[in-house]
Amino acid sequence: MSQQSSVAIVRCAEYSHEAVLGAVRRGLGLLGGAARFARAGERILLKPNMLAPDPAERCVTTHPSVLRAVGQAFQEAGARVAFGDSPAVRKQEATARKTGLLEAAQAQAIAMADFSAARTVSNPDGVQNRQFRLAGAALDADGIVNLPKLKTHGLTRMTGAVKNVFGCVPGLLKAEFHVRLPDPDLFGRMLVDLAAMVRPRLHIMDAVMAMEGNGPRGGTPKRLGLLLLSADPVALDATASRIIGLAPEYAPTTRFGEATGLGAAQAERIEIVGEPLASVRADGFDIVNRPPKPLPRRGLMRLLRDRVVPRPVIVEARCTHCGECVTVCPTDPKSVDWRDGDRSRPPKHHYRSCIRCYCCQEICPESAIVIKTPWLGRLLPR
Repeated sequence: MSQQSSVAIVRCAEYSHEAVLGAVRRGLGLLGGAARFARAGERILLKPNMLAPDPAERCVTTHPSVLRAVGQAFQEAGARVAFGDSPAVRKQEATARKTGLLEAAQAQAIAMADFSAARTVSNPDGVQNRQFRLAGAALDADGIVNLPKLKTHGLTRMTGAVKNVFGCVPGLLKAEFHVRLPDPDLFGRMLVDLAAMVRPRLHIMDAVMAMEGNGPRGGTPKRLGLLLLSADPVALDATASRIIGLAPEYAPTTRFGEATGLGAAQAERIEIVGEPLASVRADGFDIVNRPPKPLPRRGLMRLLRDRVVPRPVIVEARCTHCGECVTVCPTDPKSVDWRDGDRSRPPKHHYRSCIRCYCCQEICPESAIVIKTPWLGRLLPR
């Protein structure tokens, strides 16, 4: 048997600074301490999930208390700590302010890194993607500590440690990957290549409050009362999947992460330290527990894909006509757009050109876009 990866599971009942700091210290202690992951004087970048400018209680982003506590723990180890991410919408500073992350960072003297400037870097060891444009702040740091939020995700089933590294790609550059790699498996392989190249030293998952249902922005908060820590992003995501009742292999990032050697997903290759896995499993977590459907690219199934592959659907009663779905749609022309420029009505999807990236569903602030499988797709075997 190959060497095991360790995942620390620690309980954290609430988001007070004292409670989270205590949980972070316990988790780090189980893995050998903060000094194992950062030396005195090193520049350590904290990479939270800053998907959108929503208040912390909506559970869309990494909670400010987690950012502050992890920052303090690494400052105590002598590291110079900064934080940053590239939100899907809005500017980084505005998003950090709205989510409370900026205030928490300032309280701990954690600087905000510039994620707007990108540099092209080669990835010769990539299995699928051998070049990326990444935020200079991520490239210039001595080490990265990844702070994902445990949430459901329409394209990748769950978003965790591997998926959170995608925020190192600045702004609208993310859209290019959705256009080039519309299939969930292709997109998952890209994320694995990216995580293998960025290679954060440590991953600390905020699962005190997770998100179930229509995630990663429009779902429902779900209390789990946990922090998960590991140097192995695949092992962390696989463990989180088992906690919420998702078969780990149904998340493309986990399946390909193990296949390419990024980390361990099989239970026998993962050493759980701290709380036993059986004691923290979440009953009834609302998540789609089956693999994503591939996007047909040839033959009869391609012609029928509009009636087979799950698609985003606007619930008009919830839509506020904000237009964020139109803005974020990566296709040209837009696959979701205003009807003849009329902003008094909800936008409309054009499914023939829709690549099923679910960016519109991911970013809708009102949970007004859901993913539905057409009737023919429901008849076909999964």
